[in-house]
Amino acid sequence: MTATIGAALDWWGRTKPQDVALVFDGAEIDYGTLRDWTGRAARHLVETTGVKPGDRVGLLGPNSLEWPVAALSVLKSAGVLVPLNSRYQPAELRKIADEAGLTAVVVAPGFEDLAAETAGMGDEFAIVPFAELTSLRDGGADRFRVDAEPDEPITILFTSGSTGLSKGVVLTNRTLLSIVLENTLTEEGFRPGTTTLLVLPLAFTPGLVYGLLITTVLGGTLVVEPDLVPSRAVSLLEKHSVEAIFGVPLIFEALSRAPEFAGADLSSLKTAIVGGAAVPGDLLKRWADKGVLLRQIYGMTEAGGVATATVRSEAMEFPDRCGTGSIFTEVKVFDSDGNEAAPGETGELVVRGPGVTPGYWNDPETTAEALRGGWLHSGDLGEADEQGRVKFVDRLKDLIISGGINISPVELESAIGAIDGVVEVAVIAATDERFGETPAAIVTVTGDVDAATIVEHCSTVLADFKVPRYVVVTADPLPRLPSGKIAKSAIRDEYKDVHVRFEKVR
Repeated sequence: MTATIGAALDWWGRTKPQDVALVFDGAEIDYGTLRDWTGRAARHLVETTGVKPGDRVGLLGPNSLEWPVAALSVLKSAGVLVPLNSRYQPAELRKIADEAGLTAVVVAPGFEDLAAETAGMGDEFAIVPFAELTSLRDGGADRFRVDAEPDEPITILFTSGSTGLSKGVVLTNRTLLSIVLENTLTEEGFRPGTTTLLVLPLAFTPGLVYGLLITTVLGGTLVVEPDLVPSRAVSLLEKHSVEAIFGVPLIFEALSRAPEFAGADLSSLKTAIVGGAAVPGDLLKRWADKGVLLRQIYGMTEAGGVATATVRSEAMEFPDRCGTGSIFTEVKVFDSDGNEAAPGETGELVVRGPGVTPGYWNDPETTAEALRGGWLHSGDLGEADEQGRVKFVDRLKDLIISGGINISPVELESAIGAIDGVVEVAVIAATDERFGETPAAIVTVTGDVDAATIVEHCSTVLADFKVPRYVVVTADPLPRLPSGKIAKSAIRDEYKDVHVRFEKVR
């Protein structure tokens, strides 16, 4: 078996060893160094730690130069990489450790105590400090690798998203390489040698799949930031002639507000994809004025991250659409009977294609529920136009059912987000004696925006039953997932008694 991540790394290490593979905080690693370092580290995991093919190996730590080295080393050992959220508490990590059956965890400096406490709460696992791998950076050539079979898991991505329910999404060599192929076949896609800027965590789908793994397969350069610093990120776009960047609207908004943005030369950017929330029209225009078309995507971890993205030629004309699928990936809208919905009709978004997960780790029941009739059932609501361009409407489970009428939080969030001074907003269901549920808006603002302003605006653009009856105005930022999306589950938990703590505004 040679169609693997490790095989691609070996090729680039052999054919262009001096080319830069990784950049982190000014430090660089070329492909020759990366190949040999990960070879020695993979050998260490196998011969010293005892990692066997198929063993699940966790990786705990924030973005760093060593994180991608450790991840690639696990893959070259034929272990199954399980990225861990470094913000988690021991009980949360323990749950993933049990579900994945971790045999070892590679741990960044400063996280050893967290790993040890987690290990002590249940079945033990080996703890491998980053220092053990860092010490192997220098040495002779080492092309050690053990390849996993095409359809064996190479990574398990535990994703809770906004639902709060942990599910281990399996990715194999075959699914990953299918994702890479599909992303290189269009003019908007990635290319061999592409330089990508990553301001998201490496430990989650965008960072791991669209950052590290696609870059490695294509022999590109990945510029990794420890966190989002807008001015620095804009400067890096210029300095490294970055060709690809991706993230939620918040990232593109932050970069566009940096003082350096107005004068920056962004002509190198060819791929700029945005998802996870509605993209305001003025944000699209700000980037378009710099010659960069932001392309709206629809995707999920189970579909490899990006199932469809609007094509460049339609990015401005259809800013709320997410394209018609990809070359090998279909995205449809199904009605409640499992048939394709009529144009303009809201239904469930379903996906099928070679990049779709083969299932959830050790969870045949959830797998069977999600993968039915050859389609991945997303649990998301959407609609398509006459040409098949899809639009995300809302999470099926996030709908607010008020007096028997469905209300989409996304629609309210878009309306409220259009108000000057609104920074971010999340709409959740509040308990209501009369209607069962009613909308509650949690809004971060600047300036003089208050609840009355929000209600007045909503009343002019939305039907009366959609206008929120509770509005909580705050200057504090809303909690977010590591992907950058607003953490709806955390907000629901914090405001589960909003109907008790706050007065109705209408």
